[in-house]
Amino acid sequence: MEEKILRMKELVPMLSRAARAYYQESREIMSNYDYDQLYDELLQLEKETGTILSGSPTQKVGYEVLSELPKEAHEAPMLSLDKTKSVDDLAEWLGGQEGLLSWKLDGLTIVLTYEGGKLVKAVTRGNGEIGEVITPNARVFANIPLTIGFQGELILRGEAVIKYSDFERINEEIPDADARYKNPRNLCSGSVRQLNSEITAQRSVNFKAFALVRAVDADKAGSAASNISDADNTASVETTETAQAASAVDFHNSREEQFIWLKKQGFDVVEYRRVTRETIAEAVSSFAEAIQSFDVPSDGLVLTFDDIAYGESLGRTAKFPRNSIAFKWADEIRETHLSYIEWSASRTGLINPVAVFEPIELEGTTVSRASVHNISIMEALELGEGDEITVYKANMIIPQIADNLTRSNTIKVPETCPVCGGATEIRQVDEVRSLYCTNPDCQAKKIKSFTLFVSRDALNVDGLSEATLEKFIAAGFIHKFADLFHLDQHQDAIVQMEGFGQRSFDNLMHSVKNAAHTNLPRVIYGLGIAGIGLANAKMLCRKFRFDFDAMRHASYDDLIEIDGIGDVLAKAWMEYFASEKNNALVDELLAELTIEKEELPSEEEAVFAGKTFVITGSLEHFSNRKALQELIESKGGKAAGSVSAKTSYLINNDTASNSSKNKKAKELGIPILSETDFLKLLEELGQEKNQDNHSDDTENNSREEDQDR
Repeated sequence: MEEKILRMKELVPMLSRAARAYYQESREIMSNYDYDQLYDELLQLEKETGTILSGSPTQKVGYEVLSELPKEAHEAPMLSLDKTKSVDDLAEWLGGQEGLLSWKLDGLTIVLTYEGGKLVKAVTRGNGEIGEVITPNARVFANIPLTIGFQGELILRGEAVIKYSDFERINEEIPDADARYKNPRNLCSGSVRQLNSEITAQRSVNFKAFALVRAVDADKAGSAASNISDADNTASVETTETAQAASAVDFHNSREEQFIWLKKQGFDVVEYRRVTRETIAEAVSSFAEAIQSFDVPSDGLVLTFDDIAYGESLGRTAKFPRNSIAFKWADEIRETHLSYIEWSASRTGLINPVAVFEPIELEGTTVSRASVHNISIMEALELGEGDEITVYKANMIIPQIADNLTRSNTIKVPETCPVCGGATEIRQVDEVRSLYCTNPDCQAKKIKSFTLFVSRDALNVDGLSEATLEKFIAAGFIHKFADLFHLDQHQDAIVQMEGFGQRSFDNLMHSVKNAAHTNLPRVIYGLGIAGIGLANAKMLCRKFRFDFDAMRHASYDDLIEIDGIGDVLAKAWMEYFASEKNNALVDELLAELTIEKEELPSEEEAVFAGKTFVITGSLEHFSNRKALQELIESKGGKAAGSVSAKTSYLINNDTASNSSKNKKAKELGIPILSETDFLKLLEELGQEKNQDNHSDDTENNSREEDQDR
């Protein structure tokens, strides 16, 4: 017994760290296969010992949210589902009932609320008790109806997902392989929880409804409540619940009827099949075949009783409802032999281990490679060339190493970079050990850096693929960014290159010439400063009114005031421009460019000149924070990310909340404005400006008349 308790004490923190990394930090320190194995081991130990340790992942519903989005408690806890990998268990669980078998989608669970036919609220699952309000973002999902025919109160749950086809399209538009997203779920999570809904709109997020929580006819509810209240006005909560029951839409006690009704309201409903104990095996098999070509990420199936009353009568456990159960795919595992570890270098210097093994058939396709992710996972597997390993596809899609049966542990971490031969070093961030190339002139870094520099969102130079850049770098044509604008010095050699000719060269030079006329945000993004994307580059430019010299000499405090720039990005920015070499490279580049001048607001328009606003919480009048921020900036004001003594106004529709920003504003005596207050302020200042201008004109006219006299 004591040994089992000790093992549980090892498993709980191990699983909690892995879950936190995956769900909150979008990184992976343990494979899905290992996590499931350890989770099941812990669950079995808890049953055997009758003990559940504090913090056990078997008891947690979810994880604490970490963003600045508004928080809201759910009416009732959103529980996770019990699971099985056995079709026989599914049949036994269903018994003599009929059920609905549907995809278990791998995205982010969202709760939508409609009132009067309008979408009024969207909240993430969060930790199961408290979620994040993402209403502006939900309004720009690819397929959510903003208006529906039903005029009462409707609450439903579903999964926000990004399809594989959209995921691949988005990644293809990112030339830097290091900057690409790891999987659709992480991309979806970040897209749904954006503070800027414009970014969400670009990500093609889809919503698939999987549960109807409540559908109450508003008029009937009011009438029912009035009648009940007349009879007994002593229990308002019971009265409300009774009124809702009396006015609820009649779905004939069927989950399938709810799905059919939701479809009629315009919602995309998760694909499902009606099953019995006798047909469930065939249905599972059908889903298993379909997953190979299924465009939506899925990590299993969900079985729900069609009989609503029966399912709800079963109640719930501390963690699981008893009306549904999840089915996890029984992974197809094949044995093979590890041939070697390939070390893949990137622009940031990170060198990832990739396992190359004897080809095997898995889930209908041939696979021979699998990412090992980092040194920590490689060492945990104790890999060695020739080792007998087992491989599976996570969620039947992504090849992963399940186990190493031999564990010879003979793979040596390279001391030199496979690309440039420079020295490598192992760096540990939190609990993850990764390998990096320390040579700043590594060719892999150069190729990836130039690829980013000429990409569409940066300088946008057509005709310079990564392969072409590699040739030019190898030939010594380009060493620094400015060299791209002097390729004409190598015309004879380039024209003779394979795949090139005079026409290709002329087209390239035309593209380079066009690229020399650009704007400052594109240039900053193209420099490849760690973590500084195009959106951040634009925010930096606005903050410093497109004064590049001021930007590169910016202080840490000035940088972190910018929305989207935190401690890590601020330090990366300052470290880049602390280098004399980097500054010289940038100066040489700027000498080759013609930077478009940005239009700044005129004195008459700059009613917010000298004023700094901080925006927090959800918005209603503006589509997103960016729209409000751009309006402020167009009127000469500044938008900061945190409240300080320099803040003029805090904009928060929940003016009475006890949020940290509200508290800080109150402590500093800073006015807190709702959107309505802000718009009134804008109108008043505009009128004052016009009156001042009118007074000035009148005074000038009077002086002119006096002079005439």
